[in-house]
Amino acid sequence: MRSMFDARVTLTDFRPRSVKVPVLRIVVTLPDGRAVEAPLGLDAITVGTGAECDLVLVDDRVSRRHCRLALTERGVLIEDLDSKNGTILGVTPILRALVPAETPVLVGGSRLVVHVSGEPEVLALHPVAHFGKALGGSLAMRALFARLERAAASAETILLLGESGTGKEVLASAVHEASSRRDGPFVVFDCGAVAPNLVEDELFGHTKGAFTGAQTARAGVFEQASGGTLFLDEIGELPLELQPKLLRTLETRTTRRLGAAAKEGIDLDCRIIAATHRDLRARVAEGQFRADLYYRLQVLEMHVPPLREHKEDIALLVERFLASSTPPRRVQDLPPNSLSMLTAHDWPGNVRELRNAVARLVVFADVGDLRAAPRATGASPDEANLGALLEMPLRDARGTVVERFERNYLRAMLRRMSGNVIRTAEAMGVTRQMVYKLMERYGLETG
Repeated sequence: MRSMFDARVTLTDFRPRSVKVPVLRIVVTLPDGRAVEAPLGLDAITVGTGAECDLVLVDDRVSRRHCRLALTERGVLIEDLDSKNGTILGVTPILRALVPAETPVLVGGSRLVVHVSGEPEVLALHPVAHFGKALGGSLAMRALFARLERAAASAETILLLGESGTGKEVLASAVHEASSRRDGPFVVFDCGAVAPNLVEDELFGHTKGAFTGAQTARAGVFEQASGGTLFLDEIGELPLELQPKLLRTLETRTTRRLGAAAKEGIDLDCRIIAATHRDLRARVAEGQFRADLYYRLQVLEMHVPPLREHKEDIALLVERFLASSTPPRRVQDLPPNSLSMLTAHDWPGNVRELRNAVARLVVFADVGDLRAAPRATGASPDEANLGALLEMPLRDARGTVVERFERNYLRAMLRRMSGNVIRTAEAMGVTRQMVYKLMERYGLETG
């Protein structure tokens, strides 16, 4: 099969500035003869019966997450996701294979075909394998860097969508540094890390005497970011009752402290970048996020790919993490075969999980199970865990503990409910969609 990509221009660093990307559609014919389809670009798509999949099939022989398709420099790569009935190319069951266009692949009882549906599109690439402190030499990351660099030159709102741990804050900071506001402050506000009753005060600030205990006036994050950039992380966690007020702030470009008179509005002078790991379209459909706020935020919407979709960047990231450790280290300082084992892992926690794993490797030299809590000789489990966590900033250490708890809690709850997602969701007090999202994040199956 000829390559799906053709570089147009070669740069001084021997990387193409742009590539030609084929216009592709994945068409699946179901057992009853109906067809469903989805476009395939640089973002991989998942095929299965689960509601969380990009291409949802109605086929009893298809697994919940059956296979994944990704566009690579070599062509369309299809990967079986440990499905029960397999993925068949011709007469051969496959785990990973390049799929020629117009060649049928059997997925359960359905027929999947990759169709070329138009002339290739020219896609700009960032010339180097970094954008600010964000790293990535893969096509997916360099294409994202190129879009973000163009977006940085504007004043428009940016919405970054991607799984937890993909580096959305690092990308937002890179946009700030590449913008005309680089000399102003870069203020981060995590909507999911503040108690709901305090979010409004944190966002908008208050006047003296606005409420009991307000002995002095306080500026909110919009004011704190004046002249610079405000990064609203995990915007999907913003309480529904505050969303209209945020929308008015964005629409009118003014903010007002709690307790201030209507005429005491303050002009907004900051660039807004928002981010979330949530599927905001789904939350809009569920009534958990206002549609008008979503459309106001998604002026420039960017998808940050999970690490499993650009594993070729793992070596680059590992080198960066080791170089920034104390004392600095090299890949050669890791235990034998560490890099190959790191590359083989799917990283449900993405770059954050990789960084923490590298920290554990440096401290404990243990690559036996990348998902297991590290153990130090002669130390109790708590002491060993704390030792690894002390190699990380507080936010990352907290995230590692939460991710470990969520994974173990969900695995145990699924086991208790015999893999029944609906019963698991009811027992956990969350939606079925949330259970599916967590299962995908941590690579868990119902069995």
